[in-house]
Amino acid sequence: MILSPAAADIFQRLGASDVVVGVTRNVEVFPGARKVGSHIHPNMEIIASLHPDLVVISSNRFFSQEMARRVGARVFQYNPATCQEILDEILRLGSLLGKEGRARALVSELEAKLSMVKPLGHRPTVVYEVMAHPYMVAGKKNIVADIVEKAGGRYLIGIERKLVPFSYEKVVALAPQVYIWQVGPMNRNPLPPQKRAYLKTLKAHFVRVKELAFARPNTHAFDNVLWLNRLFLKLKEQ
Repeated sequence: MILSPAAADIFQRLGASDVVVGVTRNVEVFPGARKVGSHIHPNMEIIASLHPDLVVISSNRFFSQEMARRVGARVFQYNPATCQEILDEILRLGSLLGKEGRARALVSELEAKLSMVKPLGHRPTVVYEVMAHPYMVAGKKNIVADIVEKAGGRYLIGIERKLVPFSYEKVVALAPQVYIWQVGPMNRNPLPPQKRAYLKTLKAHFVRVKELAFARPNTHAFDNVLWLNRLFLKLKEQ
């Protein structure tokens, strides 16, 4: 049972799709699995009916030990905040699922991608918008902060949180050279930041990304590191 959407990619890459009986509503990679609500509001009735042996969660705020006891399942918390933590979790899941060999091979593949990052010389400063209303940016514990750092940038929000309520005035004062903004479930149809009156004085390169492809801590994070590194290199040449 996968209640941590980011972990779905790991199960698929480990060749463990056949053991997944339930997923949250935003996970599409296991068409035969039942939808069990969201990771914030899981449907306990459906979960119990599936009799899972293991429930993978992102936080015990939304699936407590008491809830796990009600369905008689073991809990695995998957919520990495860095690329290294993703690699560590792949090995843990590989051991748990009896996929140790595939896990080691996957870790080697992802480490090889990081080795392909090209040095920049100058580290562009970056801010990442999570939501436009209310305005919120990614904190240091968000995977996007580590993606930026691994790609050669310098992430400007040092607050030890995943999501940080912020203000436009503070962002303008930080003067990031690159402003990344996501579009997805948490930021539906936002006005492009360069068109907002509050940010009109911000002299930054604005980059739009898809939330579900960029902000989940899974194997895609390593592809995003390489993509962002290439973008930084292009900006350097301009």
